[in-house]
Amino acid sequence: MILAAPASGSGKTVLTMALLRLLARNRKSVAAIKTGPDYIDPAFHSAAAGRPCLNLDLWAMRAGTVASLVERLSTDHELIVAEGAMGLFDGAADGSGATADLASLTGWPVLLVVDARGQGASVAAVARGFRDHRADVEIAGIICNRVGSAEHASILAQALEPIGLPVLGMVRRDASLSLPERHLGLVQAGEHGDLEGFIEHAAAEVGRQIDLAAMMALARPARDLSARIGADSFIAPLGQHVAVARDEAFAFAYPALLQDWRERGAALSFFSPLAGEGPDRSADAIYLPGGYPELHAGRLSQNQQLMTSLRVAAQRGTAIYGECGGYMLMGQGLVDAEGRRQPMAGLLPLETSFAERRLHLGYRAVTLCGEALPLGGARSAFRGHEFHYARILNEAGTEPLFTASDARGRDLGSTGQRVGRVFGSFVHLIDRAA
Repeated sequence: MILAAPASGSGKTVLTMALLRLLARNRKSVAAIKTGPDYIDPAFHSAAAGRPCLNLDLWAMRAGTVASLVERLSTDHELIVAEGAMGLFDGAADGSGATADLASLTGWPVLLVVDARGQGASVAAVARGFRDHRADVEIAGIICNRVGSAEHASILAQALEPIGLPVLGMVRRDASLSLPERHLGLVQAGEHGDLEGFIEHAAAEVGRQIDLAAMMALARPARDLSARIGADSFIAPLGQHVAVARDEAFAFAYPALLQDWRERGAALSFFSPLAGEGPDRSADAIYLPGGYPELHAGRLSQNQQLMTSLRVAAQRGTAIYGECGGYMLMGQGLVDAEGRRQPMAGLLPLETSFAERRLHLGYRAVTLCGEALPLGGARSAFRGHEFHYARILNEAGTEPLFTASDARGRDLGSTGQRVGRVFGSFVHLIDRAA
């Protein structure tokens, strides 16, 4: 089943997390999915379900990749619960890749989460409009969220009754079910003071106010997608042994990609830059994912073991690849929010700043410039996304890593840098292009 909403901010992340915990508590083997490019919400769902939450992205992933992941999850688990991104029919700028498209592809029913604050009988128009908007997408039930009172719930239920859609829950407005936010979305799951306590509280409160049995009865298997399944990998492993940075500053790595690398024979080891660690010296490749280095620039700058090990690895010819936050770490310096320049690893002639924020957001189609790299051969094409507030102060004097375009196909010029086997950009890669 898919939990989706008319718009972002409707509260579906907390409801999905609570539902996952309720199902896991009932000894269900439940898998979690988040649609679209998102690192933060899946970490909450992973904690609630007790297993990695995978992303499905119908713009950035090839059809074979999506089919393979759906088939694997369907085989390995009793139930799949997906949280949609943004509004149900919202996707990339070219109109593709919406949560509704995943519902159409798989045949999974949609449970519409409606934020009922500030409306009464008007909820019926919202529900009817979403139900009838696309014939290939089934709205199977409604959950009214942030309901103000018993009287408010009665008004909503009366308005929805003629539509004929099951009302699966009336969840009251409750400040204790809110999660703190920052500039890229929710504060990360790993930074929550008592995440387990929050999940248990959410499960208890939501469990009292929804009809879990009725929800379960609406779930159905995915359509047979076996004819679409692809046999090749997402993105080739960077090496035989890949050291992966992982902590609060570098948490943005897709579990499906790392799992695929393992299945392709790569060994993975993990290290925490914030804990003063450096990559395993035996690794022949280093992956520096995105995250929040701008919030920890001072601590990172003081980690001489990390900086020295990265420089030594580069001199040895180790492949080092950074995305977004990892790319910033590879530069000469990073100006933090207070305007202080913090020296970084100095692997690339890059200067970035978080002092004057500017949003960079959107899907990216990129093509590798120059000679082959561990990512792929010359002119290899990928799809991914960009989401950050950092500004580039200096990014010149080296060969660019990619040429890029946006979801509408508009040319964005070159992006990223490469110096030998050291390379990176602000783009988070998701899959190879079709």
